[in-house]
Amino acid sequence: MSADLPGWLAATFGRAPADLAPYERALTHGSQAAENYERLEFLGDRVLGLVMAEWLWELFPREPEGQLSKRLNALVTGAVCADVARALGVRAHLRLGKQARDDGAYDSDNILGDVMEALIGAWYREAGLDGARAFVRQAWGARVQRGDKAPQHPKSALQEWAAAANRRTPEYVVVDRSGPHHAPRFKVQVKIGTFADATAEGANKQEAETAAAKALLAKLNG
Repeated sequence: MSADLPGWLAATFGRAPADLAPYERALTHGSQAAENYERLEFLGDRVLGLVMAEWLWELFPREPEGQLSKRLNALVTGAVCADVARALGVRAHLRLGKQARDDGAYDSDNILGDVMEALIGAWYREAGLDGARAFVRQAWGARVQRGDKAPQHPKSALQEWAAAANRRTPEYVVVDRSGPHHAPRFKVQVKIGTFADATAEGANKQEAETAAAKALLAKLNG
């Protein structure tokens, strides 16, 4: 445990946790110990989704379900969770095995995003839904209000483009997977029949598919 972990947790959540053990686990990667963040991440992911859905429902009372879903999906991605984790100073308290450290896991969106969700799960277990709600709203802050319109996910935008152009539905194929288990890299190709295609990489399959869709949209609209 880092010497300043209790103080950092108190500053992050507004008060010192009653038990440090869940937070230590939330900050522990599988390369360091079997008791790691994965179960808390599972819980925190669901809590974040609920809290964010409720918040968006309040903030945008005139938007239909589809627009709210776009906002939600954009705000709970691993990249956004990782960005929040960096802003809170999570990296200084990560517990990683030597190989993971050597591979640069301290700055992995995958790991930081998962740890952020695990911390939410740990705080939810202690402070309940009200506590989780207050924390998420403070941590995500102005990110929720950015942009007057709900963001269009690249994959949805590409599918809409294909439908409007009477083209085939975009198909995504993983063409390569590299890197260590804790920090993989995926290369994905997206194609619209034989009409057009693009390839991109990401830290997970979803991220790579999104990047490929964005690249193909840029090519089609360029």
